[in-house]
Amino acid sequence: MYSEPAHGASGAREIETMKPLSALSPEAARSIRVVLSDIDDTITTEGLLTADAYVALERLHRAGFIVIPVTGRPAGWCDHIARMWPVDAVVGENGAFYFRYDRASKTMRQRFWAGPEELSHNRARLAVIEKEVLAAVPGAALASDQPYRLADLAIDFCEDVPPLPETEVDRIVAIFERHGAQAKVSSIHVNGWFGTYDKLSMAKVVLADEFGIGWEEARACVIYAGDSPNDEPMFAAFPLSVGVANIQAFAHRLKHKPAFVAQGHSGDGFIQLAEVLLGAREKTA
Repeated sequence: MYSEPAHGASGAREIETMKPLSALSPEAARSIRVVLSDIDDTITTEGLLTADAYVALERLHRAGFIVIPVTGRPAGWCDHIARMWPVDAVVGENGAFYFRYDRASKTMRQRFWAGPEELSHNRARLAVIEKEVLAAVPGAALASDQPYRLADLAIDFCEDVPPLPETEVDRIVAIFERHGAQAKVSSIHVNGWFGTYDKLSMAKVVLADEFGIGWEEARACVIYAGDSPNDEPMFAAFPLSVGVANIQAFAHRLKHKPAFVAQGHSGDGFIQLAEVLLGAREKTA
């Protein structure tokens, strides 16, 4: 997965602004009702969903937490996740939509930020960017999951290709932005799209629409876990947010950092967060 070079003493000071997850108070942990989490390199580890990380998701779900992955991954993956993972809903393509599977009625509830005509128009605009990026940035590639996407363009810089240097990742971002698109860097892809949404905006929608949780209530009862710059809107919005240990590679890119950082890397950090939340709930039972 993507890792960036250390940036000297200033980078060290930035890392120090994140408290260790062990500093999360029991009272704060007991206030949590909703767990929102990125997937890649937050729940997964080196591209794999480990048994222990999946069990952590299932334990949270069974304990009564509302569990919602908030990911840059495509619609095709999110249909599977909503149906088959122990989660309550999923936000995909960095906020382009949410899916929630109703097991009782066997129906998939979906909400998209843009309508069909706008999605089609944006796809044509993204096709132009795709050609420019692949011509201008040697070593970059279309993400292998692109055929399953509806709203965004994902450029692979280290998932299935040799890792590109940070300067080349920044070039990809600049091309998206020159065309008026949003661009966010994850641990493996640069995701770009047209529209005013991001992970946070659609997370607000799914919480309100599906669970009756308004924004002020959400700030008091939600915790968010992530690992990379595309999680920054969530880190900024939620007072209780956690970076898994690999967030430290991106600390110099983040204006808004998570409040806490787990000791564990990737899925191990998510498991650590689950243990903290489950332990706090058990003590009140």
